[in-house]
This record gives sequence, structure tokens and C-alpha cells, in this order.
Amino acid sequence: MNRQKPTSSEASFNGGFVHHPVMLDEVLRHLLKAPSGMIVDATVGGAGHAQAILQARADISLVGLDRDLIATTAASIALAGLDATVAHASFAEIGETLGSLGIGEIAGCLFDLGVSSPQLDNPARGFSYRHDGPLDMRMNRSQTLSANDIVNGWTLQELARIIASYSDERCARRIAMAIVSARPIRGTLALAEVIREAIPAPARRKGGHPAKRTFQAIRIAVNDELSQIPVALQEVVARMVPDATGVLISYHSGEDRIVKHTLCNLAGLSDPSRFRGLPRATNLNPPAIELVSRRSCQPSASEISCNPRASSARLRAFRKLANNE
Repeated sequence: MNRQKPTSSEASFNGGFVHHPVMLDEVLRHLLKAPSGMIVDATVGGAGHAQAILQARADISLVGLDRDLIATTAASIALAGLDATVAHASFAEIGETLGSLGIGEIAGCLFDLGVSSPQLDNPARGFSYRHDGPLDMRMNRSQTLSANDIVNGWTLQELARIIASYSDERCARRIAMAIVSARPIRGTLALAEVIREAIPAPARRKGGHPAKRTFQAIRIAVNDELSQIPVALQEVVARMVPDATGVLISYHSGEDRIVKHTLCNLAGLSDPSRFRGLPRATNLNPPAIELVSRRSCQPSASEISCNPRASSARLRAFRKLANNE
């Protein structure tokens, strides 16, 4: 768990950290069913969800984690006076963080994955393909690996692999070749233009900005986002009391696939024999959770009209089972 202080430039931007919690009504509908106790917000951001949860339930305490120091600073301000603790840590460190705070059992958890609007809207962070900024994309500014290392240092094969795997980009190899040929690339707008030129003209006219998927892939690689999800989920489920509730919001297909697969494993729904009419395997661990639904939930049309960035959100929820269920 990192307790570093924000730089002056980060602190000054904190005042503009406006957080619009996605699918807030749906999150509350699930988490307000949780038993009294401790809720873990594994990606607290500006604390929009966390604040609403605490204001709705006087019998709930909350621990909020975020690897972005600007976010934890904003969350600390938003949650002042409420029964909350904010820690500068990634959700991969959730076990270590809870242990250091003396927290054993928890009543619920929330994972709001992906990148936040304040991160996208601050050009200095390097997440945006619409505004010029450095090739950074680090959620934790103290880590070494940045987008510049990937864009200007990784091999063509490595670039093509992450672009294809982390964004389902059909033109992954063409884009990787164009990036390698254009080196050194300085700045996000220069990278976005290289990507745009690499994509055939017909493909540019659909699916949003041509650089959107590649920027997503580079961001995921910089922050090692996907590999942390199963580990963190297994950790929180192991700490949950019976009837504890969990909610996860993902924002792209690769992220949602990992969430779905991990939850199905924890719910005992990954035995291949279940789909072949064969007896259930006897060497599997008993289900630890029950899925609220096998299908994900999407934002309402009214929410999307107010916050278009919420359109890709997919929410999944689950309940912790007792040992004898």
C-alpha cells in the first residue's frame, strides 16, 4: 500500500475530479441488500458510488482503494465525515491492504473497472486520443512502465499481440507495423494519427474514433489491468460473510469475459459435464457464490443520454453462499 503524496500539478487537478458514478441505481439495488459490516470499493475513484452507499446505510463501513493518487485524494475529500477509509493501492493488493487495516470479513464489494472520466479528460495523463499529451497512461504515476515504453520500445510482435488481445482490433498487425515504422512517436495525438492512417478508410467510418481500441489496449498493458481481476475477486470472495453481495462493472468485452469466467468458476458453473448431460464431476470445489443472473445488466437509455461514456458498461452481481448451501 502506497502512501505517497500528490505532486503540485496533480493536487491542482484534483479540484476538477468530477466523478459520475455509472449505474448507481443498479449498484445500490444490489449492495443495499448486503449484511451490515464492511464494504470494499476496490476502485473508489472520486467516491461517487462509495458516498451514495454510506449515505444510504448507517450500518455500513467502507474501505476504498485506488491506484491513482489523484483519485484517492478526491475520494478522501468526498468521504470526509463518513465511516470510510481510503487507501492508495491497486485491487491486486486488496488482501494486503485489508490485512494491514485489520479487516477480516467483509459484507460486500464493488469493482468499477476501466478508466475514469477525470483520467481521460486530463491531457497530462496521456489517456486521451483527442487531446495532445505525453505517452503516459499510468494509473499509478510511481510505476516505471508507461505508454512511451510500449509505443517506442516493444517489438512489432508484442504490439500486435496486445492490440489484438486487449481490444479485438482487426487491424492489429497493420497498426503495430505503422507504429514501429513511425518511431519515435512523441505525444498522444501523433500516435492517434499513426493509428488512423494504418486503418483502411472504410473501417475508419464506423466504430467510433479509429484510435479508440488501440489506446485501450496500450492502457491495459501499461496497467496490467486484466490479470489482476481473477486474483482480486478470489481474495474478496474468500473474505465475504454469508449473503454478502458483490457487484462488478466492466467496460469492454475482454474485461467482461474475464469477470464472467471468474464468477462462473466461483459459482461452480465451469464444469464441462454440465453442458454435456453427464453427471457432475465429484472433484470440484463447492460453489462459493450464487450469480444474481447469468446475463449482464446494461445502463438505462436515460443514463446513456446523460452520460454517453456509460454506454459500454456491463454490470454483474453475485451473493456469497453459506458453507451448507
